[in-house]
Amino acid sequence: MISSASRPYIDASVPVLREHGLTITTTFYRSMFEAHPELKNLFNMGNQTSGVQQQSLASALFAYAANIDNAAALGPVVSRIVHKHASVGIRADHYPIVGHHLLGAINTVLGDAATEPLLKAWEEAYTSLARLLIDGEAKMYEEAGVQPGETRQMRVLDVARESDNVVSIRFAPADGGALPPFKAGQYLSVAVDFKDGRRQLRQYSLSDAPGKDSLRISVKREDGGAHPAGEVSTWLHHNVNVGDLLNVIHPFGDFLPDTESNEPIVLLSAGVGITPMIATLNRIAMVNPERRVIFAHAARNAAHHAHRADIAAAQARMPHLHVVTFYEEEETAGALKGKMELERLPSWPRDETDVYMCGPLPFMQAQWHALRAAGAPASRLHREVFGPDLLDNLL
Repeated sequence: MISSASRPYIDASVPVLREHGLTITTTFYRSMFEAHPELKNLFNMGNQTSGVQQQSLASALFAYAANIDNAAALGPVVSRIVHKHASVGIRADHYPIVGHHLLGAINTVLGDAATEPLLKAWEEAYTSLARLLIDGEAKMYEEAGVQPGETRQMRVLDVARESDNVVSIRFAPADGGALPPFKAGQYLSVAVDFKDGRRQLRQYSLSDAPGKDSLRISVKREDGGAHPAGEVSTWLHHNVNVGDLLNVIHPFGDFLPDTESNEPIVLLSAGVGITPMIATLNRIAMVNPERRVIFAHAARNAAHHAHRADIAAAQARMPHLHVVTFYEEEETAGALKGKMELERLPSWPRDETDVYMCGPLPFMQAQWHALRAAGAPASRLHREVFGPDLLDNLL
């Protein structure tokens, strides 16, 4: 990806980025937003306030430097970044802005250590990565038949409470046109315009199967605690009613569980990570209800267990569906107490079965390590990850 002349400088940057990466990214965002406040609409400003976004970029820089010649490792990450960028409308002309302020931040933070050869090496590395992303995003937009950032109005058909902190919102195109095509596991962005003129975009997994006459998302209310409350999720919980209009961007995402084959499949989820799994389960129930499916979900308690009605409906149609539920705080009929553990799940051929996971990062790490220790090949394990968790497998 980069020249042999630049490679030693990138290698030498790895320990520097480990030590100073967060300072560099904090400086980068501050500089870029001061010069281009309009770009705030493309970023999760709640994550900016909490510092999550700065840490995410610092991790990305470190992972990129450490794996710059490892196409097998970087390829899946680049693919996921392309889908995420397409979901918020990143354009080719954004990349020179980012590059200018990123190199400026490296120069500012490293001072005399930011030699001209080092900066030129990082300029080459950034340009190479930017070209991969720009080309990938252009392909995404062309295949979807949309322009970057193009939104479409959807009319809300139903708002249903799924649990104490999750509501489902079902909608269809306000113009009466066809639904955008998507696959189970993908997500779309919802754009919310606040009274102060700000626009914020958030991604939500589609939580029902493709092939129906409407789309559904399920939104967890983020109450904050140690971090700022989820601004968009809170707004959706408090303000969306039947008949309202929502602006959404075309579905994207490369977490694509196999819904069409006859092979056994395992779906593991925790918390709101259940949403893409429900879309997957509902699709399998539509096209192949005889398929063997293990569906395991972990929640804090019954009050926080979303989509139980969907699971019950699937059980009524699917004789080979095995459902296992874990409640961390309580033991009730039909649920095991404690965290999800591999040995408490039905068995399956580890080397022949695809396993899909979605949930908080510690949950997915625990399942991943347990499955690998039990003999499941990495090629059979698939995770849906967002934000700073995107690069976990490279760090």
